[in-house]
Amino acid sequence: MKNIYLFILIAIFTSCSTPESDTNAKTQESTAPFMWENATVYFLLADRFNNADSTNDMNFGRKQDGAPLRSFMGGDIKGISQKIKEGYFNDLGVNAIWVNPMVEQIHGAVDEGTGKSYGFHGYWTKDWTTLDPNFGTMNDLAELVKTAHEHDIRILLDVVMNHTGSVTDQDPLWKGWVRTGPNCTYQDWESTVKCTLVDNLPDILTESEEEVELPQHLLDKWEEEGRLDKELAELDEFFERTGYPRAPKYYLIKWITDYIREFGVDGFRVDTVKHTEAGIWGELYAEALKALRKWKEDNPEEKLDDLDFYMVGEIYNYSIYDGLEFTYDGDTAINFFDEGFHSMINFSLKWELKEKQPDEIFSKYSEILNQGELKNKSVLNYLSSHDDGSPYDAERKEVYNTANYLLLTPGASQIYYGDETARYLNAKADGDAKLRSFMNWGELGADSKREGYSIQDIHKHWQKLGTFRNNHPSVGAGIHQKISDNPYSFVRTLENENYDDAVYVVMEENIKDIEAPAIFKEGQEVRNHYTSEKSTVIDGRIKFKEDSRLLLLEGM
Repeated sequence: MKNIYLFILIAIFTSCSTPESDTNAKTQESTAPFMWENATVYFLLADRFNNADSTNDMNFGRKQDGAPLRSFMGGDIKGISQKIKEGYFNDLGVNAIWVNPMVEQIHGAVDEGTGKSYGFHGYWTKDWTTLDPNFGTMNDLAELVKTAHEHDIRILLDVVMNHTGSVTDQDPLWKGWVRTGPNCTYQDWESTVKCTLVDNLPDILTESEEEVELPQHLLDKWEEEGRLDKELAELDEFFERTGYPRAPKYYLIKWITDYIREFGVDGFRVDTVKHTEAGIWGELYAEALKALRKWKEDNPEEKLDDLDFYMVGEIYNYSIYDGLEFTYDGDTAINFFDEGFHSMINFSLKWELKEKQPDEIFSKYSEILNQGELKNKSVLNYLSSHDDGSPYDAERKEVYNTANYLLLTPGASQIYYGDETARYLNAKADGDAKLRSFMNWGELGADSKREGYSIQDIHKHWQKLGTFRNNHPSVGAGIHQKISDNPYSFVRTLENENYDDAVYVVMEENIKDIEAPAIFKEGQEVRNHYTSEKSTVIDGRIKFKEDSRLLLLEGM
């Protein structure tokens, strides 16, 4: 498709809230209500984001002997909290942070054919009941959630219930809990669910209702750590309260929801959803819902709001066009939204942007989300991630378009760490490791230059778009309506009982004289969020003096 180089966004903001103060656009606090349908979710791998505690960089005999970008690199939970306190996420308009699984990972390394790989990414669980010390402690996680809430940010934990970590000399098989084959062939539901994703990634028997004993290696571990009696007592209480049999999936549900009950985690991003029986997610959500409600009841001063627990799922290759039902190869169709999910990750946006004009995408997404199958549901859009080997702009040449498209597409938006700083997605490594380099703080601090832009300039662009989006729920959650083709323009409107919001968008550079849309009144003062320049509607037109890559106009 043809490149759309620049956007002009013009908005009117009306609500029962008081007007925002006239400060720099990127530092203004939003008075708009939070809506998951308009969330801006920042996804990061803790080990790759920010190292605030070098004392926990190596544990369990792990070494720096992995293949390129496959060893632990030192990032930790404290590093995330540090950046929250510095205002990094608020300045970016981020209102939710999704962190990779934090539970204790296998201690050993796996030879994947590309060399040794460690569980720095968090998806190779050894013990669901505790955190990996490379990431941090329980106190660190408590501080992270508390700090996030103090900055009006929600925390999403990534959870894995499909598989344990790989088997190594230090990491025994969970006997009686898992299958070790066959490998999935994805021909139908059966060969997608009752199978292992890859060699040496044991698949948990999530379909089973048969009681199993706790693995001896786990009991020995707890005893060595001095918490065996505590863990067993908590399990007795859980199974007595719920009436569940002591089958593998129910142990996991207990262990995973403990993080909500203890810390007030706001939601889950759920991994490998289509690789388990659908009902397990409804059971997980039921416990999660009760856990967060109880935490909010017990911690009224720390809660952000009264919203219920939130779950977004990863069904690999799910598209917004699938609507409520995902169909496996073969003919099995399942409605995972009936199992506690509010949203699904949308895998199709990056491909569509290479084939379609924006309005075809924006209009269809808005229709599906507001009038179609997904009304009162949502999708989480992304353009790059930790395991997508074909991101929208791996070479970081379309950096402004990446921000514009991602943050303006109807639905929630997922920023992958470093999208906003043009962190390269083609590092010198094999496979998905090339997507997982350390956050490029050095480039941002030094304002490194690329062809056509500087790192600080693109970062500021993301900040302005992100804070504008955070201030205006109509961007992601509103109804889209095209205004004209030349220049391409549209409005987004959102109306509910207590809040109205409208956004006008024109795609063109440095517009100085524009016709005011109907959402603006004659004589109304407006402000460009991008530059803070003010103007007034006179004779149905709005005029500006300053050049602006984007005009983000807010009613005064």
